[in-house]
Amino acid sequence: LMVWLRRCTHYLFIVVVAVNSTLLTINAGDYIFYTDWAWTSFTVFSISQTLMLAVGATYYLTFTGVPGTATYYALIMTVYTWIAKGAWFALGYPYDFIVTPIWLPSAMLLDLAYWATKKNKHSLILFGGVLVGMSLPLFNMVNLITVADPLETAFKYPRPTLPPYMTPIEPQVGKFYNSPVALGAGAGAVLSCTFTALGCKLNTWTYRWMAA
Repeated sequence: LMVWLRRCTHYLFIVVVAVNSTLLTINAGDYIFYTDWAWTSFTVFSISQTLMLAVGATYYLTFTGVPGTATYYALIMTVYTWIAKGAWFALGYPYDFIVTPIWLPSAMLLDLAYWATKKNKHSLILFGGVLVGMSLPLFNMVNLITVADPLETAFKYPRPTLPPYMTPIEPQVGKFYNSPVALGAGAGAVLSCTFTALGCKLNTWTYRWMAA
């Protein structure tokens, strides 16, 4: 019974976390649309992606104890996102606008940290967290490179659901010293350790719940 319960809980958590990760990151490239607040949005979205990738991938990784499962988890997120972005394409958005999911390389670094430190959880939290936090904003910039003309695209295909709190009050030219990648990576390096620790803790809580 416990084996059955453990497996069911494991798969339930993976599905729930992966789906919610995708829902949170599904519009992660939308900073392209927030023309006046693009860099601010880029930083916020980079951190939100780091959160969901680090928590879910670490949970999955420590649950199985097998290096490589973090990358597999990121692949699940990627496939879900491709499906959603495919819907955008069907609605008339240009193909070169469909945002490229960029979680795989960061997840690979997480796996590498776990493998290289011989499955040491504390090293995973410290080294893996820093690697994911610093690398993800860098890879996230790929989204801008893959769009032919971000500014033109943003004006040609405006987001109809721009939330009030994101509506620009005045142009934010030069915000964050024009270095959103550096700001995202700096914040990510600090926050991702906490996110990774949360993933490990989630695993511990799951086992304790099942053993009760």
